[in-house]
Amino acid sequence: MSTGRKARGERAPADGATDTRTPSGSAQDGRAPEGRATGGPARATVTHAPLTRVPLGRSTAWTTRLAFGAAGIGNLYSTVTDEDADKTLATAWDRGIRSFDTAPHYGLGLSERRLGAFLRDRPRDTYTVSTKVGRLLVPDPGATGDDLAHGFAVSAAYRRVWDFGADGIRRGLEESLERLGLDRVDIVYLHDPDDHADQALREAYPALERLRAEGVVRAIGVGMNQTAIPTRFVTATDIDVVLLAGRYTLLDRSGLAELLPAARRRGVSVVAGGVFNSGLLADPRPGATYDYAAAPPRTLARALRLREICARHGVPLRAAAARFPLGHPAVAGVLLGLRSAAEAEDAADMLALEIPEALWAELRRAHDTSGANNP
Repeated sequence: MSTGRKARGERAPADGATDTRTPSGSAQDGRAPEGRATGGPARATVTHAPLTRVPLGRSTAWTTRLAFGAAGIGNLYSTVTDEDADKTLATAWDRGIRSFDTAPHYGLGLSERRLGAFLRDRPRDTYTVSTKVGRLLVPDPGATGDDLAHGFAVSAAYRRVWDFGADGIRRGLEESLERLGLDRVDIVYLHDPDDHADQALREAYPALERLRAEGVVRAIGVGMNQTAIPTRFVTATDIDVVLLAGRYTLLDRSGLAELLPAARRRGVSVVAGGVFNSGLLADPRPGATYDYAAAPPRTLARALRLREICARHGVPLRAAAARFPLGHPAVAGVLLGLRSAAEAEDAADMLALEIPEALWAELRRAHDTSGANNP
């Protein structure tokens, strides 16, 4: 698919060569790199300097190395009060997070409304917001009950309608802006076009490209929990960023096969989400979930083995899991879903933890001898 933008070029050494290294590089504006400990956990009264900003592709948009995933404050699985949602966002802000990701899908717009209310009084150029298009929210006056069938503890006042047509993309973005109470967002992702890939390429992508050219958004991309379709977008279009959920983790490195090398060649950034594979890598135990279902015994055994390795080096498994994707040169940041102030504090602490190279080396050896790239 041809575009009017300048062709991209390769920017870094061989793909995958550093997929488990400790993130390196100097911080901006004299701040300490986020991979360094900065004096222990923060007290509630301390506001940390913003985390390092990393550009997204060739765009003017950026992400902080740790970004806030706002599905949780959209009542994912269980209710979060307005007050607790605000405290979670405030804690993340105090710990230096300045990039926030949401979507209409998250709580039927609740996540967007809560995020927008929090950001409204903050200087607009100090943070970035991403939202998603492809699902329109249509009022459903006759609906009763909740939305837990789709994972959210909210009233089923709307129904989701898939729409990857050009008009649907513009309408979806306009409605998101209204819920957010903002005049613009920085990044827009096509959200889960698994069953609509051809239409998304043919109609939705050109609509996003026009929005970018008009300056309505600064960066465009696709957000999915698979690699095949995002690889098509990376190679056939001029997107800036891929939000990849669960496919470049300590347990599932399938993103290394095609997507990450292609992104690197094309100068497309990747934001890694789902780094705990829906929970298993945060707390491996019987009954823990892996990709939203009970973890198979072999996968649980692998996670427990990874926890043992990390423990020998004095590092929590969740810290290694959160930091692992940042070792790949195509990955600009990690997106963690946060639903409480305690989780926001912990996420920032894990990002700041010093992780020895010896741990990465042992994790690499464990992966190489596990018998497969995927569970």
